Amino acid sequence: MVTQEQRKRQLAREKFLRQQQRRTAARRKARTRNSVIASVLGVIVIGSVALYTTGVMKNDDKSNASADVTPSASATSKAPDPCAKAAAGKVKTETWKKEPAITIDKSAKYTMKLATTCGDIDIALKTSAAPHTVNSFNFLASKGFFDHTKCHRLTTSGIYVLQCGDPTGTGSGGPGYTIPDENLKDASLKGGTTYPAGTVAMANTYDASTGKGRNTGGSQFFLVYEASPLPANYTPFGTISASGMTVLKKIAAAGESTGAGDGAPNATVVINKATVTKS
Repeated sequence: MVTQEQRKRQLAREKFLRQQQRRTAARRKARTRNSVIASVLGVIVIGSVALYTTGVMKNDDKSNASADVTPSASATSKAPDPCAKAAAGKVKTETWKKEPAITIDKSAKYTMKLATTCGDIDIALKTSAAPHTVNSFNFLASKGFFDHTKCHRLTTSGIYVLQCGDPTGTGSGGPGYTIPDENLKDASLKGGTTYPAGTVAMANTYDASTGKGRNTGGSQFFLVYEASPLPANYTPFGTISASGMTVLKKIAAAGESTGAGDGAPNATVVINKATVTKS
């Protein structure tokens, strides 16, 4: 017999997949529009969309969770903004036509620090398991790509993630290139159906109903603050430190803007600077 909790999780997954499909369709329309503009201007415009997972997340994204599931208390009550004023600076708009060549040492350890308005989030990167992903983040961070960008999405029902990495803040931005899916059989993904708290994973446009959208990661990623029932379709490439989880949970506690469990975070989460360091 299916329990009420199992039914809630199933509804959340179904809602997540529907959102992913809508976002994928929107991305295709945007690509068509951009190709027309490019032909007129003689400029090639390539945008990659990484959705949650729900962006999750689609999925998260990275895209998401749902109106089919009763929202959590944090989603329905607006708490004071727990974050500080963003550092001065502008989001960069540079994009690239292809994935950067791998320059990292695949056998070395790397960490990423997200210095946000809400506190520092330190992440241990899974270099050997996800070298393309870690190399891409190392490249983008060195270019200041993530600096001054907002984390644009918070889900508080069904799945529990904060999504970041889009310089446009709309859920449709990216670096101009895509990277392959990696590490989808990571042992941390419990049974291939759950992303545990502390996971950092890539958003993408994979559509499970059609099997299309593999290898479409860009720059958008999601941080899991509570175990979330998601299929293993999103590259897990990092683990958040204990102090980083404290910051992440503070952001989640402030809730999201719609009250429906999926929207912009009430906390003003801006990445003042992202840094990738070789240990």
